[in-house]
Order: sequence, then C-alpha cells, then structure tokens
Amino acid sequence: MDNGQSSFYVFNTHIEAQEAIESLHRSGFDVTKLSLIGKGYHSEEHPVGFYTAGDKIKSWGVTGAFWGGIWGMLLAPAVFFVPGLGLVGMAGPLVAALIGALEGAVVVGGVSAVGAALTQIGATKEEVIRYETALKADKYVLMVQANADDFAKAHTVLSNLEAWKTA
Repeated sequence: MDNGQSSFYVFNTHIEAQEAIESLHRSGFDVTKLSLIGKGYHSEEHPVGFYTAGDKIKSWGVTGAFWGGIWGMLLAPAVFFVPGLGLVGMAGPLVAALIGALEGAVVVGGVSAVGAALTQIGATKEEVIRYETALKADKYVLMVQANADDFAKAHTVLSNLEAWKTA
C-alpha cells in the first residue's frame, strides 16, 4: 500500500481509541486498514495473559475487555514484550511490519522494534519518537492506511472525535 496514505492519531485512553474504531466501523470504513498499538497492561493484582482458543483470543487484565473487542474487529492481534515499552498490544497491518522488523533484525538508531516497524511503513524518525513517547505515556496510537477516498472518509470521521491528529 502507498505509504503516503498513512496517518496516525493518538488517543489518551482506550475508551477514546475504541470509540474511534467503532465510529469508523459504523461509517462503513474497512477496519482491516487500521492498526492500533497500546500498552494497556500494567502490573496489578490480577494476572495478565493472552492465548488463543480456536479462532477466539482470550485476554485478562484491566483492559482485557477492550483488547478482546478490538481484536474481534481488527486483523492479526498480537501482544509483544518490547524493551523500553513493556507489554504492547496491537492489531492490524502494522503487526506484519513489526514481525518483519523482528525477523530481519532491523535496527534503527535509538528506537524500539515498534519504531523500526513504523519506519518501515514510512514514518519519519521524528514521528517515530512522538509515537513511542505517546506509547510510553500509556496512550494509544491508531494508524490508518488507505487509498485517497477512504483516507478522506476516515479523516472526516476521526476529526469529529477527541483525537489529536499527529501526521
């Protein structure tokens, strides 16, 4: 897909990120063109886990219901431990870029594997630093990859929400 048709939105909470994805879904936007990244996992008294049962993903933790719902809508759900970020939940086409970065041992000076994946899809180093900083602050990064018409539709839907557009 043309990397020039990617945009990123940062949400302060998982509720805002979920509202954005659900709004896009209700508008008829193809949610397979979305990727979401967020930590959402913290040390707590409850266990945190991730496993598959058939074609369903099971998760526990404070945001388990959130990730379960998101993983039901988006492609390629995954959880990774990323040094410098911790446990990161993600879904969407960006998962393949992260796996490619890990398998290819991509090293981009001073950024994590998530940063390397973002670089592979066309994000600048400055953007990568901004998104990694947002993730470290427990925010959620939504990536939209689409053709010009779909991109405009997504932008219209998301501009009505409490997101700040970063690229």
